[in-house]
Amino acid sequence: MTSNPSRREVLTSSIAVAAGAALPSLADMSPAMANPSLMSAEIVAAIREKKITATDVAKAAFARAEQVRDLNALIIVNKDPALAAAAEIDEGGRGQLPLAGLPIVVKDNINTADMPTSGGTPALQTAQPGRNAPSLQKLLKAGVIMVGKANMHELAFGITSTNLSSFAGPVKNPYDRSRIPGGSSGGTAAAIAAGIVTCGLGSDTGGSTRVPAALCGIVGLRPSVGNGGAERRYDDTDMVVPISHTRDTVGPMGRTVADVALLDSVITGTAMATAAPLRGKRLGIPAVFWNGLDRDVEAVTKAARAKLAEAGVVLVDVDMPALFEQNAKVSFPIALHEPIADIPAYLEASGIEGITLADIAAKIASPDVKGAFDAITADAFGAAYQDAITVQRPALQKIYAAYFRDNNLDGILFPTTIAPAPVIDAEKGSGEMSINGDKPVPVFDTMIRNTDPGSNAGLPGLSLFAGMTPGGLPVGLEIDGPVGSDTKLLGLGMSIEAILGTAPRPKV
Repeated sequence: MTSNPSRREVLTSSIAVAAGAALPSLADMSPAMANPSLMSAEIVAAIREKKITATDVAKAAFARAEQVRDLNALIIVNKDPALAAAAEIDEGGRGQLPLAGLPIVVKDNINTADMPTSGGTPALQTAQPGRNAPSLQKLLKAGVIMVGKANMHELAFGITSTNLSSFAGPVKNPYDRSRIPGGSSGGTAAAIAAGIVTCGLGSDTGGSTRVPAALCGIVGLRPSVGNGGAERRYDDTDMVVPISHTRDTVGPMGRTVADVALLDSVITGTAMATAAPLRGKRLGIPAVFWNGLDRDVEAVTKAARAKLAEAGVVLVDVDMPALFEQNAKVSFPIALHEPIADIPAYLEASGIEGITLADIAAKIASPDVKGAFDAITADAFGAAYQDAITVQRPALQKIYAAYFRDNNLDGILFPTTIAPAPVIDAEKGSGEMSINGDKPVPVFDTMIRNTDPGSNAGLPGLSLFAGMTPGGLPVGLEIDGPVGSDTKLLGLGMSIEAILGTAPRPKV
């Protein structure tokens, strides 16, 4: 007779399954333990209670990273330093730290003092910042193990993560390798969806945590930015390869809302969000976000909406008719003007010498990013910038403030993206796509349509899993809230996730 496995063997195998590593037969183990559903907090608890070692967990992450290497999710694999850090947790008394032994990946535009921060672009491939970004430093101090630097859309100027730099390459969607994972934090999303880690860090300017979260079936948070200062939830100024100081923010990503909330609580030093009752909560349903959807996305998100109504959520059908028009007066004038000053400021603050904005622009490998930097270096939006920042952005924020106030809303609910993941364009980096067989439209404009306005207004936004298309692609559902409502959004997200579920593992 085969003996029952020990608790440690069960936990080891269970965590390794969650990380996707190759394992011996699980026939003698309970189906619940073999199910790849462990969350970050459970992994940390198992390490703290010495039911598994941090080294075991790290090895499982690296085994899975090797299995899915063709996804191009990682630019740098940090194996030896990570295993040394894990051993220190196991042997050196750091096992009681809040995140002791938790493996994460970090987008490669977020400064890391012990390895290069390339921004996915050739000119910065070996650039070595002088210190870690503050959000990352807080996680490291709490005991996380950094598995590697995640691939991304070159310089974060895109929504596909089809990086054409020779050292990076296009990131592939774990649910269909012919399709994009979304961007620009596509490597972080792909690594989480494929089971290398349960959580990690991305960054978001116009949708870069939320779009890849939606397309890869995971969860992504864009924290509050507001007008900066005390309204900014994460303070990583000058420590992330920038697009826009007005719009940029680091954002946590995870397999579940609880994974994201755990990282958020450590970064902010606040209590972790808890599930909030849904009955009576009021969520706005503006038609502008729900018009023109891909048929499959429409079916999935409207079914999700119906489930929330059954759970007692009050869906408020009030439109925001001027929103997209107002957003257009803000978006490009800020994102394509602020890099002129922000990139040199970043290079100086990070101690990166001998590289200029012109050097970076000259070596860009992806045609779509090169086109954006042509507009930046020519300062094509310079004349519109002051109006955008002093008049048009405040006007956009007033539209949102009035919408929340006048309708007594807890949040706004909408499909994160209006279509599932399009196919990879390996020539341009971001080309065109068709929705419902209509004429081709630009991938970039199409995929950020719903995420961009809230970004420009500085709002927090949470994308979580809504369901799968008939073709097996994930669909995301987003909740935006007023500035400062991040913890509330996470609590709502936990309860919504309990109703809608989490995405099935991709078959990779």
